[in-house]
Amino acid sequence: MRPESATTQSRSGDGRTVRPAWLIILAAATIAAVGMGLRQVMGLYLKPVSDTLGLGREVFALAIAIANIVWGVAAPITGAVSDSYGSGRVAVFGALATTAGLLMLYGASTELHLIVSGIFLGLGVAGCGVNAMVGAAARAVVPELRTRAIAMIGMGSGVGILIAMPYTHLLMALIGWRASLLVLAATASSMLVLALAVRGRPPPVEGEAPQNLGAALREAFSYPSFWLLNAGFFVCGFHVVFYGTHLPAYVADKGFDPGIAVAALTVVGLGNLLGTYIAGEWGRRLPKRFGLSLIYFGRAFVFLAFLYLPITPTTVIVLSGVLGILWLSTVPLTSGLVATFFGARWMTMLYGFVFLSHQVGAFLGAWLGGYLFDRLQSYDAMWWISVALGLLAAALNWPIREASARPAVGAGG
Repeated sequence: MRPESATTQSRSGDGRTVRPAWLIILAAATIAAVGMGLRQVMGLYLKPVSDTLGLGREVFALAIAIANIVWGVAAPITGAVSDSYGSGRVAVFGALATTAGLLMLYGASTELHLIVSGIFLGLGVAGCGVNAMVGAAARAVVPELRTRAIAMIGMGSGVGILIAMPYTHLLMALIGWRASLLVLAATASSMLVLALAVRGRPPPVEGEAPQNLGAALREAFSYPSFWLLNAGFFVCGFHVVFYGTHLPAYVADKGFDPGIAVAALTVVGLGNLLGTYIAGEWGRRLPKRFGLSLIYFGRAFVFLAFLYLPITPTTVIVLSGVLGILWLSTVPLTSGLVATFFGARWMTMLYGFVFLSHQVGAFLGAWLGGYLFDRLQSYDAMWWISVALGLLAAALNWPIREASARPAVGAGG
């Protein structure tokens, strides 16, 4: 970020300067890194947990699907709390829930245990994922720098994914999948300390007319472009959770070493850093809706390649790298459009509603992948569904009207 953005100060309701913007953004990005990284590694547990407990892949996939839908349902609630009382409270809640979910998975022996673990993990990432931190970043800087600040949160989550995959794989190899969950639970608890840097009631947003929660909801739900954005983000959730959850099992089914899946998902995290940065810069200079359409169009071709290219370890890793560039690059553009439409006052909550759509797609991506595999013994149907949805999302984002929903709200780009 430019030096001037790093010196912007966060102020409490009585006007006291409390923390510099760079500290808020760094803490929020680190919380997102831990929260999203721990969420992303759950796919590594699909095969060992399913094999150990003898429950089949659909059960574990259902637990991950439930985690994602709980995450989505909780996101507008944690967003409203964040917008009203600060991101620190939701980060603490998220850290505690994530820790509880990992400990429940550690002791799991039945289908019910997996489901309860999924519920806690969903609540956890609702409080400490990207969705919960975008508002803190957006409010910490001037409107012209919001898309870039939000991109920093996305890049933080990318770093988390990049580190979490080999970190968890190494733990599983050294101490087994159960014991590795105890270390991950300890890792999740580190977010309790980071929450201190994003605590405090958000100050009024300069240049924006006061608005209560009910008015913000009515305005958003009556804005057609908001619904187009919701529909497109549904597809994003379907894509990333299907891929993240089922790729390790897909690679194992092909007879490749488990390390190939770890390498592939790590490359996703690496590509995500580049893609999120590019998206943040795109959003400052070019129409965000066009960027989203190109991302979804590109994803359709990546999934098509899984159907028509020879599948080798090299193919999987290269395609994962390309998909990584298109991974969370949707976040700064999607959340930036929410800020463009409605400003920063209720941004976390309104983005939470868009994110709920994302998580409905995530639920279907995780569960349907397991359901279709158990019945067809192949992921081909899921690749085709992913191609079709990518083309649909590209078409839905193209006609979005990229303008403020009300004259009183600044563009917030």
